[in-house]
Amino acid sequence: MTGDHVIDVAGLGKSFGGRPVVRDLAIQVPRGQICGFLGPNGSGKTTTIRMLCGLLTPDSGHGTCLGYDIRRHSAAIKREVGYMTQRFSLYEDLSIRENLDFVARMYGVPNRRRVVDETLERLGLVARQDQLAGTLSGGWKQRLALAACVLHRPRLLLLDEPTAGVDPKARREFWDQIHRLTADGLTVLVSTHYMDEAERCHSVAYIAYGKLLARGTVDAVVRDSGLTTWHVIAPDPGALARTLDGRPGIDMVAPFGNTLHVSGADADVLLQAIAPYRADAALAWTRAEPTLEDVFIALMARTRNDLQ
Repeated sequence: MTGDHVIDVAGLGKSFGGRPVVRDLAIQVPRGQICGFLGPNGSGKTTTIRMLCGLLTPDSGHGTCLGYDIRRHSAAIKREVGYMTQRFSLYEDLSIRENLDFVARMYGVPNRRRVVDETLERLGLVARQDQLAGTLSGGWKQRLALAACVLHRPRLLLLDEPTAGVDPKARREFWDQIHRLTADGLTVLVSTHYMDEAERCHSVAYIAYGKLLARGTVDAVVRDSGLTTWHVIAPDPGALARTLDGRPGIDMVAPFGNTLHVSGADADVLLQAIAPYRADAALAWTRAEPTLEDVFIALMARTRNDLQ
């Protein structure tokens, strides 16, 4: 590994049919940390993850994953990575135990029965080990998929939107498991759409239109954005949003119930833009700290404008 980084890549690029999907991307993930990989659908997250674990060869760029060159040592990377895809990919007509035993055979895991027993215990699956995978709820399928990923004792977990479609309780339990795994030294790169999940990561990286737009701790990303945010409670927030959207100095207008978040990169220009509306007695304005979601929406809007 480069220094103490499990993932250390730069200049990654990938196109399909002449269309760039990932553009000059650089990312580093230290050992034993959880890095949240965020971005809208189609932003290049899955393509990046597949390049990191050796399933896709980059068109450009270089770097290492687990100390292995991502271009020349893809087979070695695959042996030491656990990759959880967006879709449940185990056998639904096999039981939980049978699925894990099959995965252990594929990896040639020594002392297979003992390792399967330990994994069932570790992930809280002992009581359901004989249940067919196809009869499990979304949350339990997710837990089984995670068990299959860690069965062969990988040093890195790559999780591609693992909590999509599961309830809040199952999401919380999943994240508790992830933190327990990293406490044992495992490193995790996890893509997610959920801001509350991003805030549980040691660091985040945000990608849109194939470009890395921000990275660092959540506090650092929010602070370095330079974004200023106002909240306004309005009787007709939709009408006000349409009025404010696109005005000079306003980078983002986002509704949250009866409240709008109005943000801009230049505090003074933003203040001038909203000044006529702050005089309206029907509108209640409050200066607020920008949220991570405010920052990401604004970043995406700026990048879309830059690419047009």
